[in-house]
Parts: sequence; structure tokens; C-alpha cells
Amino acid sequence: MSMFDPFADLTRLRQHIGRLIDEAPQAQGQQQRPDAGRVWRPAVDVFEDEDSLTVKLDLPGVERDTLDVQLNSEELTVTGQRKWQAPEKGGGVHSERPYGQFHRVFRLGVPLAPDRVQASYKEGVLTLVLPKAETVKPRKIAVNHSEG
Repeated sequence: MSMFDPFADLTRLRQHIGRLIDEAPQAQGQQQRPDAGRVWRPAVDVFEDEDSLTVKLDLPGVERDTLDVQLNSEELTVTGQRKWQAPEKGGGVHSERPYGQFHRVFRLGVPLAPDRVQASYKEGVLTLVLPKAETVKPRKIAVNHSEG
């Protein structure tokens, strides 16, 4: 499984340009919602051991019922939404926290056992434990003693 993301610099550039556009002065009397047309990418860690892959996504403020996790063959897709709520009093002065929908796809490159996947969501972190299929786990081979 490769952790290299050749589009990371392009993604950062896109996010920077998006922030510049979002921070541009708005026309008098108009207030644009921070989530209008924006897509964001939550931070992700992926760990591997001999039995499974573990994927952790930072999703603070995302309600559990907006999450959709799907595993198809060797591809994991996680989508969801962090909803923007207008302040009860006053208006926004500055906003850097991303809002709106997110969509992450991971090509894991390892056959998995989809019937044993575990998902938990605690303190804004979605943790997915993806057990590897038995066919890819290392097996100990007994070496017989032969005389001759």
C-alpha cells in the first residue's frame, strides 16, 4: 500500500485559493455560508500490521449520522458532511474551519474481509479496522526434518 499522494501539493494550492476566494470582501448586505460549494479533505492516518489495516479520520464536528462508509473489493470510500451553523448573535469575522461535504477514497491494494470490518466514532475520530483476508496473511511453514 502506498502512502504517497502525488496530488498533495495541488490539493493544498486548491485549498489556499478557496480560502482566498472565501475571504474576499462580500457585497454589502450579503453573507455567504462558509460551506457553499466547498469540499474538504479530513486528515487521515493509515496503519498496517500483519492482520489488518487501520484507518483513522479526523472529523470533529461531524455528526455520526452524516457518515457513509463503503468497502468495495480493495477500495474504501468515506463520505460525510460538517454542517455550518450561523452564530446566534452577530456575524462571522473570520472562518478557517472547513464546512460542507467531504469525500475520501482509498485504494488499499490488499484483499480484505469485509464481513469483519469494525467502525467506531469517538471524540471526532472515525476509526476503521479492516481485517485482511486470510489468503494474504503470513503463514508459518513447518520445516520437516529429513535424513539423508
